[in-house]
Amino acid sequence: KDGQTREHALLAFTLGVKQLIVAVNKMDTTKWSEDRFNEIIKEVTNFIKKVGYNPKSVAFVPISGWHGDNMLEESPNMTWYKGWTKETKAGVVKGKTLLDAIDAIEPPSR
Repeated sequence: KDGQTREHALLAFTLGVKQLIVAVNKMDTTKWSEDRFNEIIKEVTNFIKKVGYNPKSVAFVPISGWHGDNMLEESPNMTWYKGWTKETKAGVVKGKTLLDAIDAIEPPSR
């Protein structure tokens, strides 16, 4: 249970990274399973909360890097996926793809 993802989340938070995107990769290996995606969201939500992140401010995006699913455009393989929603200081932001999630990152104050 002490995996690399947990380690990276803790390290990011410790180093002051305030915004997080969770891209759930290799969805093609699970036949684009909604159940598996939801299972991963549940697991990741539990430990990022313990680290200090607010899961409501995190975009969870199912992707397949190999096939390009949900990277730049909506995937025809995951019709069940209705998109991500996250809370920001400016309000609620919504999107569908990893690119949308990256574009929704607020620039840090200097």
